[in-house]
Amino acid sequence: MKALFLAGGYGTRLRPFTFTKPKPLIDFANEPIILHQIKALHAVGVRTIVLAVNYQPSEMRKFAKEVKKELDIEIKFSLETEPLGTGGPLKLAEEYLKGNEPFFVLNSDVICDFPFADMLEYHKKNKSEGTILATKVEDPSRYGVIVHQENGKIERFVEKPQEFVGDRINAGIYILNPSVLDTIPLRWTSLEREIFPKLAKEEKIYCYHLNGFWMDVGKPGDFILGSTLYLKFISSQIKESKKVKIHGGVLIEGEDIQGAVLVPKEGRKGVQIGENCRIGPNVVIGKNVRIGNGCRLKNCTIMDGVVIGQSSYIENSIIGWGSHIGSWTRIQSHCFLGEDVTVRDECNINSLTVCPHKGVNQNIMKETIML
Repeated sequence: MKALFLAGGYGTRLRPFTFTKPKPLIDFANEPIILHQIKALHAVGVRTIVLAVNYQPSEMRKFAKEVKKELDIEIKFSLETEPLGTGGPLKLAEEYLKGNEPFFVLNSDVICDFPFADMLEYHKKNKSEGTILATKVEDPSRYGVIVHQENGKIERFVEKPQEFVGDRINAGIYILNPSVLDTIPLRWTSLEREIFPKLAKEEKIYCYHLNGFWMDVGKPGDFILGSTLYLKFISSQIKESKKVKIHGGVLIEGEDIQGAVLVPKEGRKGVQIGENCRIGPNVVIGKNVRIGNGCRLKNCTIMDGVVIGQSSYIENSIIGWGSHIGSWTRIQSHCFLGEDVTVRDECNINSLTVCPHKGVNQNIMKETIML
């Protein structure tokens, strides 16, 4: 089987992190977002991946080489020279997708428990041209809602309804038959607004209901929430540690273990956590991170190579690769620090976005540092 990833966007919603890495390669729970998806596809027999790319294709190619070493999977590239929406990339990659089997299509910023096997069985059972993964939301007025029959056959789509018509929305994962490619023109095309409504009128498209967790992690705030949901999902796999006070879901990257704190010998890479630290709930800590004594971390992601000085407090924030956080510093209320950001000792920052390679040397609230 085959799968195509819609990975051609600039990832503007996930800045400042996408200034230095394409969105699919942003570390989520210590692995690139797209790698979570690829591993789940590989588990159900997908052996060919097509990456529809545009932004930083060289970085995507480096990633592909690493994945080929780890998994028995073929990765092909379809390079967009101009924006093609969500439908055009499928037509551009038609030569890779043609065949007798249906193929998966995925947005590259979706995290869930990936029910690919059941979804595929459901697709074949209905003999449909397309199947959309659907998830339930509390406030459907923010989304495009799927109106469907009891058997899952989709009748229509309603964009941001002001009156209740349903609470199931498009979760950004599809199974399509190759025949759908014949309906897509080679230009900017929207699957959601052009192709899927046409299939619904022809009664050829169904939705499969996702019962587990789901999150579009394409925005920093949603990224933090998605991490919380994911840590709850894998909580049975996380080991507790006696070396540091851990509360709730905490994922700490070591040399050969996850969830237990690794304090390596001098000169070796790994995670170093000082004394009297309190970590959790809902914290992800990447590789080669150093955390000083007496730090408090909760509801945050600390990416690879970050150094945090003693007695600092970090909450509801994301700290980018290789950043240096001073001692006695307080970072909270959705602060998003890009790669290689330096925060001086004793700074108090709130709701702050900092672009890569910049510095913070004073107390700041609700701003964006660009220069």
